[in-house]
Amino acid sequence: MKLTVITPDKLAYEGEATAVTVPGAAGSFQILKDHAAIVSTLEDGKVIIKINNNEERTIIIKGGVVEAKDNNIVILAEGITEK
Repeated sequence: MKLTVITPDKLAYEGEATAVTVPGAAGSFQILKDHAAIVSTLEDGKVIIKINNNEERTIIIKGGVVEAKDNNIVILAEGITEK
């Protein structure tokens, strides 16, 4: 899947991911390959990007929106603190 994480002032992440966990408004949820199309608001919290079996990256966001469609995931975050 292709993942893009954007803030108002920069591109925070762009690349492939095998799984993405996001802090949804109703609780955290995970997006995997061939996930149904979804748009959701996001709360402050961790975006966990699984890149492959051995590599994981965490980005702390300050709210935003996620859209997943056709194995393309776009996260529009109000701000980030990379961990």
